[in-house]
Amino acid sequence: MEASAGLVAGSHNRNELVVIRRESGGGGGGAAARRAEAPCQICGDDVGVGFDGEPFVACNECAFPVCRACYEYERREGSQACPQCRTRYKRLKGCPRVAGDEEEDGVDDLEGEFGLHHGGEGDDDPQHVAASMLRAHMSYGRGDAQHPAGFGAVPNVPLLTNGQMVDDIPPEQHALVPSYMGGGGGGGKRIHPLPFADPSLPVQPRSMDPSKDLAAYGYGSVAWSDRMERWKKNQERLQHARSEGGGDWDGEDADLPLMDEARQPLSRKVPIPSSRINPYRMIIVIRLVVLGFFFHYRVMHPVNDAFALWLISVICEIWFAMSWILDQFPKWLPIERETYLDRLSLRFDKEGQPSQLAPVDFFVSTVDPSKEPPLVTANTVLSILAVDYPVEKVSCYVSDDGAAMLTFEALSETSEFAKKWVPFCKKFNIEPRAPEWYFQQKIDYLKDKVAASFVRDRRAMKREYEEFKVRINALVAKAQKVPEEGWTMQDGSPWPGNNVRDHPGMIQVFLGQSGGHDVEGNELPRLVYVSREKRPGYNHHKKAGAMNALVRVSAVLSNAPYLLNLDCDHYINNSKAIKEAMCFMMDPLLGKKVCYVQFPQRFDGIDRHDRYANRNVVFFDINMKGLDGIQGPIYVGTGCVFRRQALYGYDAPKTKKPPSRTCNCWPKWCLSCCCSRNKNKKKTTKPKTEKKKRLFFKKAENPSPAYALGEIEEGAPGADVEKAGIVNQQKLEKKFGQSSVFVASTLLENGGTLKSASPASLLKEAIHVISCGYEDKTDWGKEIGWIYGSITEDILTGFKMHCHGWRSIYCIPKRPAFKGSAPLNLSDRLHQVLRWALGSVEIFFSKHCPLWYGYGGGLKFLERFSYINSIVYPWTSIPLLAYCTLPAICLLTGKFITPELTNVASIWFMALFICIFVTGILEMRWSGVAIDDWWRNEQFWVIGGVSSHLFAVFQGLLKVLAGIDTSFTVTSKAGDDEEFSELYTFKWTTLLIPPTTLLLLNFIGVVAGISNAINNGYESWGPLFGKLFFAFWVIVHLYPFLKGLVGRQNRTPTIVIVWSILLASIFSLLWVRIDPFLAKSDGPLLEECGLDCN
Repeated sequence: MEASAGLVAGSHNRNELVVIRRESGGGGGGAAARRAEAPCQICGDDVGVGFDGEPFVACNECAFPVCRACYEYERREGSQACPQCRTRYKRLKGCPRVAGDEEEDGVDDLEGEFGLHHGGEGDDDPQHVAASMLRAHMSYGRGDAQHPAGFGAVPNVPLLTNGQMVDDIPPEQHALVPSYMGGGGGGGKRIHPLPFADPSLPVQPRSMDPSKDLAAYGYGSVAWSDRMERWKKNQERLQHARSEGGGDWDGEDADLPLMDEARQPLSRKVPIPSSRINPYRMIIVIRLVVLGFFFHYRVMHPVNDAFALWLISVICEIWFAMSWILDQFPKWLPIERETYLDRLSLRFDKEGQPSQLAPVDFFVSTVDPSKEPPLVTANTVLSILAVDYPVEKVSCYVSDDGAAMLTFEALSETSEFAKKWVPFCKKFNIEPRAPEWYFQQKIDYLKDKVAASFVRDRRAMKREYEEFKVRINALVAKAQKVPEEGWTMQDGSPWPGNNVRDHPGMIQVFLGQSGGHDVEGNELPRLVYVSREKRPGYNHHKKAGAMNALVRVSAVLSNAPYLLNLDCDHYINNSKAIKEAMCFMMDPLLGKKVCYVQFPQRFDGIDRHDRYANRNVVFFDINMKGLDGIQGPIYVGTGCVFRRQALYGYDAPKTKKPPSRTCNCWPKWCLSCCCSRNKNKKKTTKPKTEKKKRLFFKKAENPSPAYALGEIEEGAPGADVEKAGIVNQQKLEKKFGQSSVFVASTLLENGGTLKSASPASLLKEAIHVISCGYEDKTDWGKEIGWIYGSITEDILTGFKMHCHGWRSIYCIPKRPAFKGSAPLNLSDRLHQVLRWALGSVEIFFSKHCPLWYGYGGGLKFLERFSYINSIVYPWTSIPLLAYCTLPAICLLTGKFITPELTNVASIWFMALFICIFVTGILEMRWSGVAIDDWWRNEQFWVIGGVSSHLFAVFQGLLKVLAGIDTSFTVTSKAGDDEEFSELYTFKWTTLLIPPTTLLLLNFIGVVAGISNAINNGYESWGPLFGKLFFAFWVIVHLYPFLKGLVGRQNRTPTIVIVWSILLASIFSLLWVRIDPFLAKSDGPLLEECGLDCN
């Protein structure tokens, strides 16, 4: 599909497909609904295009619409004449010759004339497998077409080198040469050095000519021995250089260190120094021991006069201990990683040669432009288009799940501005490549910029960007008032997405192919707008459904083997981030088992103190490093590079185990028993292992699975041909859906589009795969793609991949890979945490709960601990709320949760507190996390636990038990112009009630306790200190919440005044009830009798 084709909208279920073309001027022109192309009058398929890119024309006399496949079939099997004008078909470029064709002079098309290959690809290429599969759907009634156009047959006599060039020796000089390739075969004078030939020609191998073949091939000749001697000398010098650590190379040997560097691993693990990690592990073990003695004392010494308080406190403490174990032990094996971008370039991206880096499809998701400003999305898209990666290997897909014309028009403006912004970024190598954040940097932009034109070009680009912002803001202002008749396009046609809940699927290619060049004439990456079809009565599964639609669309149009998904507010801060991920994905030793590479989330626009722990430093710099040492980090929803095959639900490739050794020292009867036991074991376990494999291929004779990722070795002759012959098409369509093009693309492990499909047919398939009913009765959302069942689809998706045996990688570049925006004010932050916690509660009640799902698969034990912790943590809110209420109750009633401590009990209490503090200190030491970040995390754990997590538990219970669904609020992606103005914005929400109540109760308790101690004398202060320490622990943890509740110092919200009045009333009543100025006595109450005893 070309970039100038216009917006394509359609519905597969309704058999509709229209193209709304964008007019260059601002004018009208009436409705613009046009059919994509005239169909073939024989088979009904699209006519397609020829080798020159123009529409395919079979007959030059009448231009009767006939597709290429019908044209070739008519010439090969039919009357060889046009069905309309009966004129004999002439041979077109790229088509094989048939009997009766005229001789053509001056036409250099011998490969197409004799049906030979282009580029030396054989039948064992995955392209052939997918194309042959697609052919089965597209060639109804066209005869026995065993091989699609562009793919030849395997020769009967294979060449010794499998048709590949070896030492610059062409195939016609190989030791065994078919006669048709030699000078005397086939009557031709030219030699075609191609690996496969036309099966119609006879294949007669001639005998070797020692003077010709053997000398050219080299074996046994002087050239062969000289080459062997040079190779031996090179190996000796290379070994000497390694042992000496240096050396001088000259002549042809100068490439040896370069070659050696290219063979090195692309990344390595950097373990934490033992001086830092070993004390950390020791204190964890000590803390476990202390916890055992602590709980022994707590359980064996109840408080009889406050039994209820004691029981509640013990239950809460046991729950906290279990939560700590789930959180702590996945951090047992933390690691860090290093990447080597220079080695990646030497191996896959050499200068002067075509890049061999793998293509990458970028996904950007957005829903509501009123809450996710189009300027923010535009900056994310611009940073993707300017990424430091080969242009032809980058495709950006923007999902507009709200079908907003504002997003569409903003993306159109972005594509035009990208033609100026991208060459500027690459010319001066600037960072970051999101213009909004680049021009906001408070740095010396002249540093390390030696180009004389940089200052002039930068000023000009800043003016261009300011004009671009004015145009985007004008679109936003215009979109505030929707016309009664709905939005219309520039040509007057109505916008297909006027009804957000009932509209066809829409696709628009803004950049790419013929329309993707910048102002300097260089090619730009592909930019595609996608809005999936929505109809009433269908469950569209929110963000997870939108991401799965992008997976299918990208597979049809570009089919890159790797995917990167970003939220609309996360821009690429490090232009080399994709290469960082490729150091893991394309590593020959590690990459085959990696399902995704997760980058940490970093944020802009957060105040220095990070009052509400928006950075999540403890999670990203401690927990995730620990998981990387086990099976890999969990997926966090953005900033993640996926392997496409892992999203398709395949199992990870199995590591081949070395053959077991046998011993002859055992008696024969013992060996026979062992062998028989092993045989029986294998027979019983074989069906069980076969059920676990997600395979859809079977052999005719062998019932065992025949294909899984990594089981078929690359380069094995005929392996893919065998795989194509055993494909079970019905199972594939049941799994992936009723799209032959998409199903065929899933077989291409290394990506790439199908050569046999025309752009028009791919366009139809793209509309088909985003239709609302495509996923019905398939495995989408169950085993494939983003998993449904929770609003936090990221946890489920990563969990399913790890259960399939894949591992993930955590990559932390020196320069942060991606940056985003975070909610600044307290209310938005609590709503964000509420959404995450609600998703965890939904997973807890689903069949994918890590407590009982995935046993016997590839999930490791400590990795399961982490996933259990990720879905259990909201339930901690209940004991946490009870535990934070206990100090106030103890201060008001004068009772406590522990009896009077003995010396031994004091030791266990002190030891536990010391272990808690030492664990945190050592954790900060090996991770590099600052103490203020660690403390903010501890504070917000309490704030979120008694507010958002608590509400998430009750909302989850309502949803599961009563079926009451709750909607989440999309957090704001931008604030006001004033820096940190959102930080002081107060928005009242019910989430603020529980922590506010806790604060008031503990303040009242502190005042009441101190008043009571003053009134009762010195003896009351001893027991009071434990209660006060307990209450101050709660107040200190809720202090950021208190600051957020008060807001700015120069303005007090009305709600605070209301709460102050309420507090004063409650405190007055309690003061009268306590009456601290009245001396209390334990003796009998004496009344005055009125008699004068004197």
